[in-house]
Amino acid sequence: MFEGELVVSGGRIVSLGASGGAEGPFDREVDCHGNLIMPGFKNAHTHSGMTFLRSMADDLPLQRWLTEQVFPKEAQLTPDDVYVLTKLAIMEYLTSGITMMFDMYFARESIAQAAIDTGFRAALVGCANDYGGSAQETADEYAKFSKLNPLISYRLGFHAEYTSSEPLMRDLSELVQQLKQPFYTHLNETRAEVEHCIAHSGMRTIEYLDSLGLFNYGGGGYHCVHVSEREMEIMQARKMSVITCPGSNTKLASGVAPVYEYLKRGIPVAIGTDGAASNNCLDFFREMFLTTGLQKLEHGAEAVDAIDVLAMACRNGAYACGFDDCDYLAVGKQADLILIDLQQPNMQPLNNIEKNIVYSGSKQNVALVMIAGKVLYEKGEFFIGEDPARIYAEANRIIRGMK
Repeated sequence: MFEGELVVSGGRIVSLGASGGAEGPFDREVDCHGNLIMPGFKNAHTHSGMTFLRSMADDLPLQRWLTEQVFPKEAQLTPDDVYVLTKLAIMEYLTSGITMMFDMYFARESIAQAAIDTGFRAALVGCANDYGGSAQETADEYAKFSKLNPLISYRLGFHAEYTSSEPLMRDLSELVQQLKQPFYTHLNETRAEVEHCIAHSGMRTIEYLDSLGLFNYGGGGYHCVHVSEREMEIMQARKMSVITCPGSNTKLASGVAPVYEYLKRGIPVAIGTDGAASNNCLDFFREMFLTTGLQKLEHGAEAVDAIDVLAMACRNGAYACGFDDCDYLAVGKQADLILIDLQQPNMQPLNNIEKNIVYSGSKQNVALVMIAGKVLYEKGEFFIGEDPARIYAEANRIIRGMK
């Protein structure tokens, strides 16, 4: 951390150093008034289109939540609906200082277009399962989205072991070997999921998927709440990442991921909000606090330092999403950054700014969000190419039209 100036050109950081070190003229100069410029947060697991289910599918355990609320309503969505609902989620991400999402949802063309049209950075992940999608479609998506736009990347994946048959998983494994790419999926979110896998395969979920070769080139799992010692050894050996979603796991009563143990083993951890159906508020400050706070209940007050949480929120999420040039602020890196307002009661006194962000920070402190050198949010105003009121109206129209 230092005092100085940051210069952006062509979407990247071109100068970073002491005040007065860069020469103009500039299109715009921003006096930050002693506030903090830092990398944006990376939402490493979300289902953006699920904003339509906010406060509708509540107070149910995961399987009932899926079968009774989520799946029947999702079946009524159109690609145009997903486009609008993803824009709504992006607006919420911006208010929380999020500059990138790792999104798993259907109608991925709509998700990508919503990100491109708003100027948001997005990694998409395949979510084939027995209800839709195939290895060939995943391969086609990989080819398409990997070169679609600099704001978009794509990771191989499928929805979950409990929604996919072994033939589909074997086909996807062949694709992994062919492309030599990492693989991502929902993993060990509930005990019931793990027990179901043991019942039909004789192995726990991570062991089973690894036996099929799906993690031969790394990758990771969303949630990873109920994981055995052996599975952690596999994750270490395969250089897998964990994306923890403490808000969603708390609300659905799925359990608390063993983040403390992951860190002890050197397994990278990133943070996600999950979707607005299971975590109604897409608030990264809340996720950061829960990531450390829940571990302290189990392992003591020293567990999972706030500095480690910031690394999960900023750097580790970028690596999981495949955007290695968005991990921290340096010359040549993408200008994906946020301005944190320190002139707020919850940030004073400035005893330790990093810990303040995790333990007492909130959306009120997000003064500006820049992605690829463009300001998309500043002082409560959105610059995403569309009137927010229209997006709100469209989202309400979608939900009113559902049965």
